[in-house]
Amino acid sequence: MHTKIIATVGPASSSKDILESLAEAGVSVFRLNFSHGNKEFFAEVITSIRAIEKNLGRPITIMQDLSGPKIRIGNLPDDKYTVNIGDRFLLGSFQTDNDVHPYIPFEYDALLESLEIGDRLVLADGGLEFFVAQVLENKRAIIESTGSGIITSRKGLALPGKSIPLPAITEKDKLDLMVGLELGVDAVAISFVQTVEDVRELKHLLYQQGSKIPVVAKLERQNAIDNLDAIVAEADIIMVARGDLGVECPLSSLPGIQKHIISTCNAMAKPVIVATQMLLSMVHNLTPTRAEVTDVANAVIDGADCVMLSEETAMGDHPVETVKYMKRIAQEAQEYLVKNSILRAPQESSSPAQFLAYAACLLAEKSSVHSLAAHSLSGMAARQLSSCRPRHMIFALTSDSAVLHALNFSWGVSPVLVQDETESSHLLRVENYLNTNSTIPIGAETVITAGEPSPGSVNRGTNLVKIFKK
Repeated sequence: MHTKIIATVGPASSSKDILESLAEAGVSVFRLNFSHGNKEFFAEVITSIRAIEKNLGRPITIMQDLSGPKIRIGNLPDDKYTVNIGDRFLLGSFQTDNDVHPYIPFEYDALLESLEIGDRLVLADGGLEFFVAQVLENKRAIIESTGSGIITSRKGLALPGKSIPLPAITEKDKLDLMVGLELGVDAVAISFVQTVEDVRELKHLLYQQGSKIPVVAKLERQNAIDNLDAIVAEADIIMVARGDLGVECPLSSLPGIQKHIISTCNAMAKPVIVATQMLLSMVHNLTPTRAEVTDVANAVIDGADCVMLSEETAMGDHPVETVKYMKRIAQEAQEYLVKNSILRAPQESSSPAQFLAYAACLLAEKSSVHSLAAHSLSGMAARQLSSCRPRHMIFALTSDSAVLHALNFSWGVSPVLVQDETESSHLLRVENYLNTNSTIPIGAETVITAGEPSPGSVNRGTNLVKIFKK
């Protein structure tokens, strides 16, 4: 299947049997949410996934998802409040005997200092909204409810549209990152990205540890959308994290924002993930709603490389059935996509590699070829082919295990590890692989891109396109 499925591992899916069933059902990437669980839990899960990977004979990618600076209220005096329209509360790090409003503990001084009268606050993932009615001394404020509901302890709080003066990488994240690298994760996701510097900070931490695994930038803040081009250019992979993004931005604008992010990533040949509540009803039900089916299909048709399941596989009653259903939806949607998509020539300012990828896909489209194939040290050649969204499978050969697992995020790419050191020619490596691949019929043709250096040169950049007949 061209569209890649990401499944979150949790209590419902952490056993080796379930993990293997999920992989067999179509999962290419497993997400480990470091907001929950400990080192022992993740170590056991990773050991199981590596054994399954070996058993199935194909790469399975493990993505570590760092918690980030999730902003939460503290523990309420009575654990919960019933809220009605117009109710007022005291928000701050302390209360006094003279305070008359119910107290909501909140420890983020930098955020409290930035509050202004009229600022909008959202609690419980959008369940309740407030505005700042009064700013008090000593970093406290009176907030007033615009709706009704219940507040419980430790719920997330957001200030939509407001720059939040908090680091994207917390001390906990730094410790968790060391654990993830020690256990051998293949990619790491950074939460609540606001600027390109957040991505660069994580890349620097990885560089210090001698790691070159890809960085997934989760877009959950309005600031990230405002800085989209720079973030996409710097990150290796982008995630449209619609949970918090739907709180930060008006819900009615979320579909347009999703399409804008996807098209930006496609243009830059960066894999893009669409996540959050894709098949949420299947946490308890065996079938999704019509709206959910349409949502998943539209994400694929818009150009998403990956679709991700969260609660559905982490704690749902039917994790394997959910993956199977998502696979069926994605397959139908990608058939529509490749049938109706138009291969567009790159802009004049594009790189030679982009034109070569376009030429290869154009050849494949106009010829009766079986597949596309690329040899790539960095994975870029395969990602360029993928961004053209050809209907053909793309065999991506690389000698780098990190690149192999990173390519699992790219649409239509089947990563292949080649370790034939006796053959230095990348073109011949690809041809040898195609000749020995039993899934490719005798006589079938494949469009190949590869890098063959000129005599006396060591440059390995992609510089040729060839039609190869088996």
